Amino acid sequence: MNYVTLDYVDLALAASLLLINGAVSVALSLGLARSLAISAVRMVVQLLLIGLILDFLLATVSPFWTGLAVLVMLGFAGYEAMARQDRRLKGFWAYGLGTGVMTLAAVLVMGFALITQVSADPWYHPQYLLPLLGMVLGNCMTGVALAIRSITGALTGERNAVEAQLALGRPFRLSTLPIVRSALKTALTPTINAMAATGLVSLPGMMTGQILAGIDPVEAVKYQLLVMFLIAGATAIGTTGAVFSISWRLSDHRHRLRLDRLTDIGDE
Repeated sequence: MNYVTLDYVDLALAASLLLINGAVSVALSLGLARSLAISAVRMVVQLLLIGLILDFLLATVSPFWTGLAVLVMLGFAGYEAMARQDRRLKGFWAYGLGTGVMTLAAVLVMGFALITQVSADPWYHPQYLLPLLGMVLGNCMTGVALAIRSITGALTGERNAVEAQLALGRPFRLSTLPIVRSALKTALTPTINAMAATGLVSLPGMMTGQILAGIDPVEAVKYQLLVMFLIAGATAIGTTGAVFSISWRLSDHRHRLRLDRLTDIGDE
């Protein structure tokens, strides 16, 4: 089965659709035109760059270079998760906590997938590791960012209620349990919604790309199911780790709420 190739003229024609976004922004004074232009240019540069990097990685199949690419992806994911916060932990915790839980989730889930279902040879082959990691990490990053934002915002907003329960002798874990549950629901909801809509409302990117490339639709569906299951597992691990790590960091051995370990972005 043949697949259609695209040249740069085709991409330029598709890019012209962004003029619609710009026109809406200008007509309604949304102030998004500049951000749209910057984002579009950034996307093009990043994707072209990653295309060149993947060409190199696929040609070398080196554990060193593949591992370096993985570290860079994890580092940027941690930065993006931190950048989406209104309140951050002070010090290295602001960056390290999100990066740490995402690294744990990625190692566990990708290790499981590469050793069992995918069975890549070698296991670090970038053809399999990097695309799967990119999809898993992107969704895990969104869940972790939502989890951190939700629990820090709730603990700050409901400080008086939490401290009142602590003053009555209730343990910190029980005093914050409703907030923990709410944060986890908030963080996991996008993944649940995506699974519920996949196939009926939307055809996911990986599945669509494989079909366009001439892969049998049934095989494309199998790979998409694998990806969705990996995403769900990684997001659950990452968000749970983030919520409980934040809860631990914002308390101490005396069961006090330590909001002094947070900083508002406006205060920096």
